[in-house]
Amino acid sequence: MARLLTNWMHACLAALQFLTRLPVPVNIPFTNATVARSLVFFPVAGVTVGLLVSGGYMVMQPLLPPMTAAVLLVVLWTAFTGGLHMDGWMDTADGVLSHRPREQKLIIMKDSRVGAMGVIAGVLLLLLKVSALSELLDRPASVEVLLLLASIPVWSRVSMAASIPLWPLARGAEGMAGLFAWATRGHAAAALAMGSALLAVAYACAGVQLLQLGLFIGSGLLVSALVTVFVAGRLSKSLGGLTGDTYGAINESVEAALLIALLIGLKLQLI
Repeated sequence: MARLLTNWMHACLAALQFLTRLPVPVNIPFTNATVARSLVFFPVAGVTVGLLVSGGYMVMQPLLPPMTAAVLLVVLWTAFTGGLHMDGWMDTADGVLSHRPREQKLIIMKDSRVGAMGVIAGVLLLLLKVSALSELLDRPASVEVLLLLASIPVWSRVSMAASIPLWPLARGAEGMAGLFAWATRGHAAAALAMGSALLAVAYACAGVQLLQLGLFIGSGLLVSALVTVFVAGRLSKSLGGLTGDTYGAINESVEAALLIALLIGLKLQLI
């Protein structure tokens, strides 16, 4: 039992090391089994990021103009993940939007230099995030908005965890994606269960009613699933599978879509 608990603890810490810049002062054996199990705890890393973003929102909103606060919030959001997913978004844009043959796209994506398509995609994504957060910061703060904002990084990490075993690896065991070659659909299902449970507990503790709780979780899951299937499917078709960079691109796509969905929900007075 102690060995089993240690293995799962290592998996949780591995997820935090992969997906955040939290200092984890523990030597973790990055075996194939540990890395595969870490998928289950991707939502834990998402909750950590989400709490940071919502905390920054609460601190900045009464002190700063919405646009200034939005820029600083995006800086905080990106810095806490080390820009890992943004880097994947930009590298994916460079490769896929080059309209070259599959092999050349993969070579372009491995290049550490950022091309024109990557810069354009990165700038547009940052503009979208800043404008969306600025609109949120310009509204009166509410528990529902804070909870939904904190849930965005959770759903995006669930989407990454799902995409790893559900689509083939473009480079086989090579590269960062190859580290997760042992991951299974069972790990992805457990990540979904973990993310849903964490959010359900958070919503319930905040006093969200059962019907609204179901609406929040259901809508988050629906938007995330639709975006993941569309983006992962298109990228897999273009590249012959997914890579570590494309997982970052999926994460950023889901976060952007959920921010837009949150604004639509507020506009239609559904929240």
